[in-house]
Amino acid sequence: MKKFLFSTTVLAIFACLLWATPFTAIKIGLKYTTPLQFAGIRFLLSGLIILPFIKDLKYKIQESKKRWRFILWVALLQTTFLYGLFYTGISFVPGALAAMLIGAQPLFAAIFAHFMLTNDKMSWKKIFAIILGICGVCIISLGRADFVLTTTIPLGVGILILNNIVGSTGNVIVSRDAKDMPPRVLASFSMIIGGAVLMLISIPIENPSWTTIYPGEYYFSLAWLAMVSAFAITIWFGLLQRPGVKVSNLNTWKFIVPIFGASLSWLILPDEHPDLLSIIGMIVIACSLLFVNYLNRKVVK
Repeated sequence: MKKFLFSTTVLAIFACLLWATPFTAIKIGLKYTTPLQFAGIRFLLSGLIILPFIKDLKYKIQESKKRWRFILWVALLQTTFLYGLFYTGISFVPGALAAMLIGAQPLFAAIFAHFMLTNDKMSWKKIFAIILGICGVCIISLGRADFVLTTTIPLGVGILILNNIVGSTGNVIVSRDAKDMPPRVLASFSMIIGGAVLMLISIPIENPSWTTIYPGEYYFSLAWLAMVSAFAITIWFGLLQRPGVKVSNLNTWKFIVPIFGASLSWLILPDEHPDLLSIIGMIVIACSLLFVNYLNRKVVK
């Protein structure tokens, strides 16, 4: 059981490390193309990247036809709606506020797991640990604050809250209903379908160009984002399907995404450097994760 908890922790941290890297690449990509088109191409490529790593692909495709409704539902929730709302919402709010709203996702995951799963009930201790983690995210975000009040902020806040609801629901559904589906199969097929739907939606909404040749940095950022999604989402789906892994506990590891993101900015960007608020926020998040880990080990014992 200790090895199981350790491997789950290591994989969750690795997935969150991958998710902390795309922000610069997203900014580069959006300089050249529209949000929904860019997201659609990204996830379509991610799904295609996974295909060669699926054993007995023809057989898996035949078997998956029996559960096409479930795959379609996951594709819409975890790719089309989730990232469509994400890319749209962040365009209406300042980056710091967006980071805080997205950082609240573990709380939404815990709430939805409480009502949708029988083995993942909230406790006051777990709620305290999650709220502590959210406070840490807020502190880091305030340290990098760029608040400018605009009339579009309420719309952006509503979209990002809906994004949290969609993401949490998708996590619960994968954990509850995908026990018999290999994670690579579910991740690949759902991202191919979800990405294709995003691309189709972008045509009437954004009227994007499909023939323009962009600079090399655009294609490099797109390739990196596609690989990040392919690996991270496959790992996450696999963890959600593991027996004994709770949605609420697993999602608390997403609190380390801003820690990794800030650290990478300090290492890569010349104008970025550590500040007191960010360090305090990281310490608060560390306390939250240690407390959740303590609660998990106590339950196991």
